[in-house]
Amino acid sequence: MSTDPTTAAGVLARCDELDRHSSLPDALERVYLSPQHRSANELAAGWMEAAGLRTWVDAAGNLNGRLEGREPGLPALVLGSHLDTVTDAGSYDGMLGVVMAIAVAQRLTADGRASELPFALELVGFSDEEGTRFGKALLGSQAWSRTWDPDWWDLRDANGVSLHQAFLDFGLDPRRVGDAGRDPATLVGYLEAHIEQGPHLEAADASLGYVTTIAGARRFHLVVHGEARHAGGTPYERRKDALVGASEIVTAIERRARVSTCIATVGRLSVHPGGVNVIPGRVDLSLDLRAATDPERDEMWELMLAEAQELCAERGLRLEVAETHSAPAVPCAGWLTDAVVAGIATTGDTEPMGLWSRAGHDAMAVANVTEVGMLFLRCFDGISHHPGEQVREVDVAAGLDAFEAAVLEVARDYAERTERTERTERAEAG
Repeated sequence: MSTDPTTAAGVLARCDELDRHSSLPDALERVYLSPQHRSANELAAGWMEAAGLRTWVDAAGNLNGRLEGREPGLPALVLGSHLDTVTDAGSYDGMLGVVMAIAVAQRLTADGRASELPFALELVGFSDEEGTRFGKALLGSQAWSRTWDPDWWDLRDANGVSLHQAFLDFGLDPRRVGDAGRDPATLVGYLEAHIEQGPHLEAADASLGYVTTIAGARRFHLVVHGEARHAGGTPYERRKDALVGASEIVTAIERRARVSTCIATVGRLSVHPGGVNVIPGRVDLSLDLRAATDPERDEMWELMLAEAQELCAERGLRLEVAETHSAPAVPCAGWLTDAVVAGIATTGDTEPMGLWSRAGHDAMAVANVTEVGMLFLRCFDGISHHPGEQVREVDVAAGLDAFEAAVLEVARDYAERTERTERTERAEAG
């Protein structure tokens, strides 16, 4: 017997169904412009159509759906998240938000409320939030938000396939990628439901929370240059050991971040030449630095850089730094956040927790064309990007009710603001 897709049980069942669309036999992986991307789009499109939406895949491979409001052609409130995954992924990062959006849309069509909305309702399943295949995150949502960079066409996956060729293989025309971009005048705002990917809601025994801002991130490639020499024949006072210097930098980064409001991670460390009897002459390391605000993040980087340079100078090493990624912090819009808070209140939590999102989201890119708001759901132990990712049915049930109520709150607010604007325009004209 099928499960009602507008319930928490139905949403979780659909997330399980999406798990079957994986490129790995024993783990979940669904990457941009892959056969699994196509089949997941087709599956989710069928669900959208069953909910009454008109669907299309845009010029960047994002799945879109639309319900008209009380009259055709109105600007749209957009609900969405992403359908792609990391390698060896969990079942809910991104996908839960898409399936919840479909469930909310179906609830609103079932009793005719969608046709009374003062805006159209659109859904989007973004195609490449994670950046797993080409190493560049948010490709789908950046095309959607008109921030596509032509330099990305030369990106290549692990098999040497360029992004340009992958578009062609998927049946997309690279020359038309700009067609995926949305006109801000056609948008009311964007709401995204997502698992927290952190432990704070669980620690507070709270099902739901709201996002205040999405972390501003900067990433760096650091190279510590020393001198590779014989491990046995080189006295310590003559050594220029790049690995020892890099290790001191790593511990300094953690020490500074732990006593601040920032998050800093060294995720990669590569030692050259890598011989067991050779003093390391070069070490490459990555740094991912995040904070709730750009000034906090940038001040921390200056402190970390100065200490790294000092540590290298003390050991006769040379430090080379290149910034590989920069994304500004994205605050959620006050009026959309108020709607999310009001939605959570309908579930009985009248003082929900506000959290800044340490993780990045498609909403960061969407903010280039419209205002954004986000709802967080509790997840087990904060685990994400791992098969151990888990959510509770009771939290999904609360999330669905809150998300639906948030949409209706946005409708009330938007209708009132539109009416006030129209009255002002009439008064000025008269």
